[in-house]
Amino acid sequence: MVMVVFGARGSVGRHVAAGLLAAGERVRVTSRDPGKGGLPDSAEVVAADLELPETLPAALEGATKVFVYAKPDGVEGFVEAARSAGVRQVVLLSSAAIVMEGSERNPIAVQHRIVETAVEGSGLDWTFIRPGMFATNTRWWWQATIRGGGVVRLPYPESETAPIHEKDLAALTVTALTEPGHERQAYTVYGVESLTLRRQVEHIGEAIGRPIDIEVVSEAQAREEMARTVPAVGVEVIMKQWAARDGIPAPTSNVVEKVTGHPGHTFAEWAADHADDFR
Repeated sequence: MVMVVFGARGSVGRHVAAGLLAAGERVRVTSRDPGKGGLPDSAEVVAADLELPETLPAALEGATKVFVYAKPDGVEGFVEAARSAGVRQVVLLSSAAIVMEGSERNPIAVQHRIVETAVEGSGLDWTFIRPGMFATNTRWWWQATIRGGGVVRLPYPESETAPIHEKDLAALTVTALTEPGHERQAYTVYGVESLTLRRQVEHIGEAIGRPIDIEVVSEAQAREEMARTVPAVGVEVIMKQWAARDGIPAPTSNVVEKVTGHPGHTFAEWAADHADDFR
């Protein structure tokens, strides 16, 4: 039985591949550039691109279960290739934006729903993992200024979010792929604690062993700075979320513990795991 992991160099996919290998599964990982490195030595590696349907049959040949991230371009080709290969279950990394108020106007939700709809209509068993804010997003937001000057500039330092460790999303995925009972289930996942942006910066400072200054700036200034590392659509969504959560606790969840039997990671644990990213 072969399990295929798309995006095995990604923050979630690499932990999915590692978790499946540790569980004794036969794992095939895909890459648009297999020679680039960074893929597990004990996994079979196949060249594939979700946007190029002609590359998918070889990647899916003999596979029974697949982990894939949401990629609207080419999703119909993926579904057809999965059906033709005899895949039984697809675990899709989607987004909690789908279940949030105003999702029909949220471009991130719209893009992910396109993929969910295609997978739902495929006739295959599916499991949707719908995370809220990834803890890894803070690298895009703050890494450069922490490294460059030991400062984070924020328009809403008291805004609250519940960041999710990528290891928790991978643990959910591995459980869904290796244990029965997760077919046709959608898991909306938030972090285990709601924290202000200020407290998140403090946790990163504690992890790297030096304080990080917080400078309160206007939203316009924050947009301009964030646009250097985040696509425009992402900047808009993030600013709206921060403004809406200014001084308001964010939703949390214990889905990870319920499904896997192990508690989810805190943001402090994530910061410790990623301290070198900010040094």
